[in-house]
Amino acid sequence: MLTLVVIVLWGLSVSSAGHALLTKRDPRAALGWIVTCLALPGLGALFYWLLGVNRIRTRARELQVQGEGMHWLHVNDPPTAQDLACYPTDDTSRTLITLSDAVTRRPLVGGNQIDILHNGEQTYPAMLEAIRNARESVLLSSYIFTPDSLGREFVSELIAAANRGVDVRILIDAFGELYSRDKVRRHLRSTKVKVITFLPPRLLHSFYFNLRNHRKLLVVDNLIGFTGGINIRERHLVEAADDTIRVIDIHFRLQGPICEQLRDAFMEDWHYATKEKRAPREWPRPSTVGTACCRGISAGPNEPHEKLNWIIIGALSCAKSHIRIMTPYFIPSRAQLAAINVAALRGVRVEIILPAQNNLPFVGWAANAYLFEVLEHDAHVYFHPPPFVHSKLFLIDDKYALVGSANMDPRSLRLNFEFNVEIFDRQTVADLAQHFDQSRALSRKISLKEVDSRSLALRLRDSFFKLFSPYL
Repeated sequence: MLTLVVIVLWGLSVSSAGHALLTKRDPRAALGWIVTCLALPGLGALFYWLLGVNRIRTRARELQVQGEGMHWLHVNDPPTAQDLACYPTDDTSRTLITLSDAVTRRPLVGGNQIDILHNGEQTYPAMLEAIRNARESVLLSSYIFTPDSLGREFVSELIAAANRGVDVRILIDAFGELYSRDKVRRHLRSTKVKVITFLPPRLLHSFYFNLRNHRKLLVVDNLIGFTGGINIRERHLVEAADDTIRVIDIHFRLQGPICEQLRDAFMEDWHYATKEKRAPREWPRPSTVGTACCRGISAGPNEPHEKLNWIIIGALSCAKSHIRIMTPYFIPSRAQLAAINVAALRGVRVEIILPAQNNLPFVGWAANAYLFEVLEHDAHVYFHPPPFVHSKLFLIDDKYALVGSANMDPRSLRLNFEFNVEIFDRQTVADLAQHFDQSRALSRKISLKEVDSRSLALRLRDSFFKLFSPYL
């Protein structure tokens, strides 16, 4: 009997090791799991199948089959002559457009207007006004939607819109919903507002901690859209004197053909979450209202490629004069680190602004362990003083901006569902660069000497949390 058990355990271990050998793309991960499986017969195989097999992508691809709503009317039409006429012609922009054309599934569209909104003070009134003026549809997706006094104001406007016949749909991430004891769904019961959570925990089903919908989208009448990094909660009101945990952030109001791509991203997520059967629908056509060329980029574990990661690396490689990065969570991949350092060695000025005090301390500690790798190659790193800066900006020279919900960390770029917009518009990029430079002026520059002179205890702490970088 014991012999049979040993044979079975070794059989499981060998087959698991073979699976790791065939499926793991990273040879270090493959070797680690092979050693684990063979060194701990049976137990190693159990660990491998529980922790080492990527069910996230499999589950997400299943969801995409249900919600493959990207082929809606007009969304994937090829660029028009008007679009092509406004495309930037410089070499840097053309190279980036070629890359994004190859790895994304939406075209670059011209004729858009972009308004930069700072913090909740500018963002929330603009969003509420758009909802108040809605005539056909309101599509709202938020990672966090807290029914505090601000959230209840949104609830009132959403209910009012639904009562006058507007199609109002709200999508809230199931994990993000846990940020508040009071749930916004409770305030929307027995109303005409359609609300659903994204991948809630189910009996006999896993709670997909990594499959989180981190997108922030509001699309009204298919004509005006909002996206960026701001959730719906009072702490984004920076001027609120009674809030000790304020959050600085940036959001964007978009008008023009790009709104169709925001709508498309929302509807795809809606079908993920509801399993509703898709039906053709005529939407109002947004008109040309500005000069910006934009493209919406949906990223997540359902996608065949890590498209945001590829686009970031490509943009870093294209930079000729200046790279500006503002992110709350800086845990770059090895490829991103190499691209940043190569750009700095080419003479490109690389500037990175991080929060001096992170709202997730362990992520900030892990980020500290990466700083010497960019500082030793002459990148410039700055710590912005509190309040916590949640803004995400990625600017290349004076030509290109990538904005949206994604952070520069593995969870955001590999595991979460994110939505970003790439922008080719000199005025918008100049305005964002000015905002970046103003934030830099408020920040403290960090030197390589300061990083290296940390105490042994701090360096050990930071390096320990760096070990968990792929999961933070």
